[in-house]
Amino acid sequence: MGVFAGAMTVRRYRVEGEVPEDFRDLFMASLQEHAFREPKNPAPGEEHVGWCLIQNLLDLDFSERDKWLFNHYLTAALRVDKRALPAKLFKAHLEKRVAAWLAENGRQRAPAAVKAEIKQALELEMLAKTLPRVATYEFCWNIVDGWVAFHATGEGPNDLFRKLFRQTFGCVLTPCSPLDLLVEEPALLEGMEMAGISDYRPRGEGARA
Repeated sequence: MGVFAGAMTVRRYRVEGEVPEDFRDLFMASLQEHAFREPKNPAPGEEHVGWCLIQNLLDLDFSERDKWLFNHYLTAALRVDKRALPAKLFKAHLEKRVAAWLAENGRQRAPAAVKAEIKQALELEMLAKTLPRVATYEFCWNIVDGWVAFHATGEGPNDLFRKLFRQTFGCVLTPCSPLDLLVEEPALLEGMEMAGISDYRPRGEGARA
């Protein structure tokens, strides 16, 4: 559960939008709807995303509320699968198949349409035998205070997360700095000042040189 370990590995957001009174049932249904599903016909390089439980990336059933909702904290993980074929191996197999077609048909060059057909068939065959590269990124949502911690700092995962979060919960995520979560805790801010940490907002958000 990496989202609970280390402030430097998370991006923080404010949640913009109303949470309905019956959010427990609504969110359960929506998490089920947007849970990760294995694609039927994956394409090379295509990313497939959905939610999974933080306990195990193979746990995709959100019908048991106590596995993802703890008091007013909602936790889950964004799962991202991507299948990529080994380029050199794919090229070698493709050349062999084109050469076999040329020998079978007594031709010296294969038409573009034939090459495309052979390539597509080989992609489907190899993809069926290729395991996806799987990444998971946990998040924790404090529903009462309206903030989210997402356990990834890269722009790619964060873009996927914000989009799926809005589709699932109907709320928009606004980036915020660590200090924005502490403004209501003067004692914590005072302790940071005493430790010599006057401001650790990222550049462009009012950080001091």
